[in-house]
Amino acid sequence: MKPVQIGVIGTGSISSLHLDSYKNNPNAKIVAVCDLNEERAREAAEKYGAENVYTDYNELLANPEIEAVSICTWNNTHAEICIAAVKAGKHVLVEKPLCRTVKEALQIQEAVQASGKILQIGFVRRYDANAQLLKSLADSGEFGEIYYAKATSLRRIGNPGGWFADIERSGGGPLIDIGVHVIDLSWYLMGRPKPVSVSANTYRKLGNRANVEGLWRYKAADYDASKNTVEDMGNALIRFENGASLAVEASFTIHAKDNEGFVKLYGEKGGMEVDPEVVIVTEKYNTIINSYPQTDHKGFHFESAFQNEINHFIDNVINGTKPISPVEDGVEMMKILCGIYESAAKGVEVQL
Repeated sequence: MKPVQIGVIGTGSISSLHLDSYKNNPNAKIVAVCDLNEERAREAAEKYGAENVYTDYNELLANPEIEAVSICTWNNTHAEICIAAVKAGKHVLVEKPLCRTVKEALQIQEAVQASGKILQIGFVRRYDANAQLLKSLADSGEFGEIYYAKATSLRRIGNPGGWFADIERSGGGPLIDIGVHVIDLSWYLMGRPKPVSVSANTYRKLGNRANVEGLWRYKAADYDASKNTVEDMGNALIRFENGASLAVEASFTIHAKDNEGFVKLYGEKGGMEVDPEVVIVTEKYNTIINSYPQTDHKGFHFESAFQNEINHFIDNVINGTKPISPVEDGVEMMKILCGIYESAAKGVEVQL
């Protein structure tokens, strides 16, 4: 079987996880890369054996050899590139978030449905083996009705600067960048109930904190400490049609003693924790039992989850199957994220 011919649009830091995973999949072949920075695109092409280098994604999409693309660009370009790609007959794997607004999300969904092509969203936390284990248990009724979840993703000095800190390109700060991971994972494990309202707050108190020394921080390729138009931190309570709720908090920068991340869900018959390690809580023999499944990784493992995500995408392209993170879920997630920012701006609960 001929490998799926892949083009990667955007060769910033996240693209290396896509490129490495395609390289490791025998049913995929990287044939083209595209970036506004031609030198960076050529470096990636040389490293991964791509024959074609572009600085204009339209030229890449015009290449009839390419069957599928990964979109690893700034958030403000996702909508236009997704729509152009499916109209050009390409299957799409787009990094999270799907886009910046609900209007853009609906436009993408319409284009995908009209094209008959696959669009898979890079909600990589869904593809972690531990998440899939817990999802199978939840679907089997192990926890009963899941009615409440808590999700935290706090970084102390994690503002990456550059485009991450530019609201025009990113659409927001930690809530849309790292918060989306734990919001989506919680929602996915809860069974994807319909969101109906959001009450939220955002704060801009500390800024970029470029003055803090001695601690490692992730920096964007275009890091610029002087540019910061996004929130430092945000929190929200999301309500669902079935009565369930999700409390979430996310920060790039906050005066905490350490970075912190967890996802915890509570059901009628039991509960589960995903981070920092997998825990299953049940009631048996008139007592509460905490169990720790034996898995390859104690917590979330980035590289293997990305490999699973890419493998799933390639399988969907080959078999014509629907991804576990389809465009419809991206639309719902944009409703939640945009609802969070609207609620924080207005200071009231927002109906979705």
